Parts: sequence; structure tokens; C-alpha cells
Amino acid sequence: MPRKTDSNNPNDWVWTAESDLSGIRLLATQELAYVMCRSKLAGVLEKTLKAELIRTGWFLEKAHDWLKLNNELKARRSDLAALSKSLCEELAEHYFIDRYPGFDLDDPDWPAPREPGAGTRALR
Repeated sequence: MPRKTDSNNPNDWVWTAESDLSGIRLLATQELAYVMCRSKLAGVLEKTLKAELIRTGWFLEKAHDWLKLNNELKARRSDLAALSKSLCEELAEHYFIDRYPGFDLDDPDWPAPREPGAGTRALR
């Protein structure tokens, strides 16, 4: 039976983020599709931010601005705001570079996300 999801249910946002993260982990263990993994990681971050915002009563809006979403979390005094700020900044920087041609791409740095405490160096 197909899974019915609801965009106003934070658990469904978490479920889709976890699904994406499973794929990223599988590709990362085989060191495949680095640029795609980093782009999908930005999507996971966005889904996680939206899940937390919806949980706090935020009305869902179509936004792909992670810094704006993070500011919304900060305004709602969510603990996630402080944890996600640096990720928002870093992934926003790479998001368009990774998705569209016309930019110089960095060499993959697969060991970085595996280091203890990698934090914002995830898939740099």
C-alpha cells in the first residue's frame, strides 16, 4: 500500500529526510556522486528545518532559503537554530554551485564527513 504523506506533519518531513540521508550514506560509503550527495544533504537540512518549524506552529511556505528558515527557528527559540546555522551557511554556498554548470568544483573530500566531530565539514 502506498504511503500517504502530509506536508503539515513534521514526522513526514523527517521521514523523507531520513530516506534521503540513507541514500547519501550508501553513496558516501562507496565514495560515489560526491556533488550530488552534497546537494542532497542541503535538501535533508531543509526538510529537517521545516519539520522543526512546523512542529513549532509555523505555517508551511515554499522556501529554499536555509538562512531564512534558520532565522525563523531562532525567532521561535528552537535549540536547532544554533546547531544548524553554520550548516545553513555552508550548504547555501555550495547548493547552486553543485547543481548547475558554470562553476569550478572542488575535488571531493570524502574523509572529511567521516572524521569525528565533522559537523559543518559534511561532504565538503
